[in-house]
Amino acid sequence: MGYILGIWDGHDAGAALVHDSSIVFAVNEERYTRRKLEVCFPRKSIQAIISQCSEIQAVALSTSDFVKTMTRFVPEMKESYYLTRRRLRQPTAPSAKLLKYKVTEFGTNSVLAYLSKKRIKKELASLGLVNVPIYVIDHHECHAQAAARLSGFNKTLVITLDGLGDGLSGTVSTYRNSVLTRVASLPATDSIGIFFEHVTNILNMRELEDEGKVMAMAAYAYPVKLSENAMLDFFEIKNLSTRAKYNALQMYRELKKIHWKTPSEQFAFMAQQCLEHWVLKLVGQARSRYNYDNICLAGGVFANIKLNRKIRTMKGIKQCFIFPHMGDGGLAVGAAVALNYRLNRVGEYNFKDVFLGNEYSTEQIRSALKSHNLKYASLKDPARAAAELIAKNKIIIWFQGKMEYGPRALGHRSILAAADSSRLKDRLNIYMKKRVWFQPFCPSILDEDAARLLADFDGVPNPFMTMAYMINEDHRKDLEGVIGIDGSCRPQIVTRDNAIFYKLLTELKRLKGFGVVLNTSLNIHGSPIACSPENAIDIFLRTKVDNMLIGDLLVGRV
Repeated sequence: MGYILGIWDGHDAGAALVHDSSIVFAVNEERYTRRKLEVCFPRKSIQAIISQCSEIQAVALSTSDFVKTMTRFVPEMKESYYLTRRRLRQPTAPSAKLLKYKVTEFGTNSVLAYLSKKRIKKELASLGLVNVPIYVIDHHECHAQAAARLSGFNKTLVITLDGLGDGLSGTVSTYRNSVLTRVASLPATDSIGIFFEHVTNILNMRELEDEGKVMAMAAYAYPVKLSENAMLDFFEIKNLSTRAKYNALQMYRELKKIHWKTPSEQFAFMAQQCLEHWVLKLVGQARSRYNYDNICLAGGVFANIKLNRKIRTMKGIKQCFIFPHMGDGGLAVGAAVALNYRLNRVGEYNFKDVFLGNEYSTEQIRSALKSHNLKYASLKDPARAAAELIAKNKIIIWFQGKMEYGPRALGHRSILAAADSSRLKDRLNIYMKKRVWFQPFCPSILDEDAARLLADFDGVPNPFMTMAYMINEDHRKDLEGVIGIDGSCRPQIVTRDNAIFYKLLTELKRLKGFGVVLNTSLNIHGSPIACSPENAIDIFLRTKVDNMLIGDLLVGRV
């Protein structure tokens, strides 16, 4: 049984390698180019994979719709969009927005798939990969396959929702005994994801990146009754499908009219409220029709943790699994998993963590520190040393083991601080991370403490920070630095599978009574999470973080 290489070369490009029932390696291109949510052929990611494994059985390529195929032949189009979306250059004329939303709705066909394979074959040959068969996997199949096959469920509903891809904005499928069956398709012309993308853009935030800020801002609004929400009739959900009242550009114009007379916080609240209403209706219809009590979710819409909480707590839902890299950045894994089933009949995976990226030796770390003339001390027990520093209200960089795959730092590339200090939270937000003030930080919590700290914990550890929970009112002071204004948080629930981080939290519990820490990504806001020791050192030198624990070495301020 050979190795399958998965490729995604669009927004948040990346590559993945699977073999048998394991994900061997997975990474996004941004970690190497240092441009957040990079959009390009993931050359460096593929090079990292083939440096470890050259026995590639086949290549799985995600998405071959009209626009994706066209940009493979004219990559300058990707770069142009990237620069505009990230606010690095002025947007083009309004007519260009009309054209963008019109042409991206076009689906795929055999000619487009052939052209995409032809172009990717040339790119792979330049990396030394020749005579390897290339298969094109449908965009939403990639999302659904990743969610279903990595969930651990034998029988489940699978729902995908995003902006669009291969002519669709979402799908509903059933999964049973390793067989995934699509039962409904949601057209790209009726996209709930595009609706929320518009809202993000109108609020002067970056679409495909800042939707989480919209969700956070919504918590600061005066509530609006659903019946009085001017966005309520934008969609109709019926028979497992969406129907939009307006086309994409008309929807943008109607939302602009609403925003003109509505405070931004209220506007964000109305959008969040409607998103929850429509998606819950879709999930409810799927539940009623198929009567499955487990559900798997993937696609960028399910980066919305408050929506995910509403789904998790729906009547009739037993367990809810969100693929950790739910947006397009996770398509490479989905493509590889889909093809591995098609060629090798591998249906399920033993999926416990997302530590699937680069790892660095002590020698490499020492060399990087020496090149910057940084003094360091060796540690016998880095986890215990880190806990003692955090207990003294120090902010630390924590760089350990293999890099996380996906948008969240989960205890291998993190900045850590005490979870009970709003002062430390503000110091991190304003002076170090440079984030908007209303965006809360997240806690990492020992699994044994989750039931005490979280009011709605259902006993199923969520190690991936993919959904919201409410903090128990008796312990809100203990989590003052990681609580939203509505009493919610997005926790990572840490089990023994995450060995060194589990030990850190156990030591912290010994010192402070709870195994909980503020955990935020090892980056400066707007830049990718650190990959290498060099990246971590750069962040240490550019911020006022107190200490850096990198491998078994401690670096302090002189």
